[in-house]
Amino acid sequence: MRFVDLSSQQRRIGKDLKSRLRAVLDHGQYIMGPEVAQLEERLAEYTGAPHAIACASGTDALLMALMALGVGPGDAVFTTPFTFVATAEVIALLRAVPVFVDIEPKTFNMDPGRLRHAVTTLQERRDSIHPMPRRIDWETLTPRGIVAVDLFGIPAEYEKIAAIARENNLFLVEDAAQSFGASREGRKACALAPIACTSFFPSKPLGCYGDGGMCFTTDKAMADLLVSIRVHGQGADKYQNVRIGINGRLDTLQAAVLLSKLRIFPDELEMRGKVASRYHDLIQHFHAPVDPPSVPEGCTSAWAQYSVLARSDKERSVLRARLHEAGVPTAVYYPTPLHLQAAFAYLGYQKGDFPVSEDCAAKIFSLPMHPYLTEAEQIHVIRNLAEGS
Repeated sequence: MRFVDLSSQQRRIGKDLKSRLRAVLDHGQYIMGPEVAQLEERLAEYTGAPHAIACASGTDALLMALMALGVGPGDAVFTTPFTFVATAEVIALLRAVPVFVDIEPKTFNMDPGRLRHAVTTLQERRDSIHPMPRRIDWETLTPRGIVAVDLFGIPAEYEKIAAIARENNLFLVEDAAQSFGASREGRKACALAPIACTSFFPSKPLGCYGDGGMCFTTDKAMADLLVSIRVHGQGADKYQNVRIGINGRLDTLQAAVLLSKLRIFPDELEMRGKVASRYHDLIQHFHAPVDPPSVPEGCTSAWAQYSVLARSDKERSVLRARLHEAGVPTAVYYPTPLHLQAAFAYLGYQKGDFPVSEDCAAKIFSLPMHPYLTEAEQIHVIRNLAEGS
């Protein structure tokens, strides 16, 4: 059994994929070829975001967004510790400070109530309200913005988060690396904040055959900035550099892959939803000793992962070992919250600062999830998960 099955998908799109790749080989425009612009147009249309800017990875998308927003030393950017490292890494790369905010236990996304406490703490300089970095002079920081994460495919509570951003003059970025295709209150992920970033890593719901990413924005001036930053701060002329930028271009071959996959993406998204529903029913039927994921009312998930919670870290180890013995692959996203990672030790956060993130990190694990998972395979997964419980 495969955790993610890209082979079945490739067989499905094989003829169209080969045709598109051959077209790139024929025209030879391997960097920023016509397929890149075509992809940008198609994904802007799909999400409803007015502007889409393709780039080399999801990490580059986040970095470009923060660069365009002018994030730098002395700035505080609020984000979650329960996410892939890139979310906070790009903040630190720009010499700003990630101020972590704990998550909700059901969705694993940023808790708006705790976010409000964090903003108030920084504004009023009272760390009794919310944990702050202890090894830096956090009282000198300027609150600049929020990077909310749509973890495992479920959009964060953008209505509440956006209200906090507006009230406190903070920018808001949607980290939609795992949620492309999801929706909240009828709006697509990547169009839930003024700037959004997604990833096309191969295992994502819409993934290429390497690295790839995209920024989305509602603002034309911001889009122009992102286009410039993507190519070394390029101005009107190819060799005119008007600002500091990066080499963040998306390869044309990857754009061609994504265009091919986009043809079947709506169908695959529906198939992912059916797989998730079957898992949920089977967990109940077999009384498997895990809590299934919860999708809030008014939301749809892209089901980038199907992540469940065991009763304890020890039981997680037992369950994963049992599944491994039965030939079922699992993964843990994420075993250590960012505030406890060595890379962020310089901030001075401590164990216990973000108890929900820490508890989830100790209990969470993900089951195989892809559109081509059969009912028989899912029964095998959950029956073995429930065995002996």
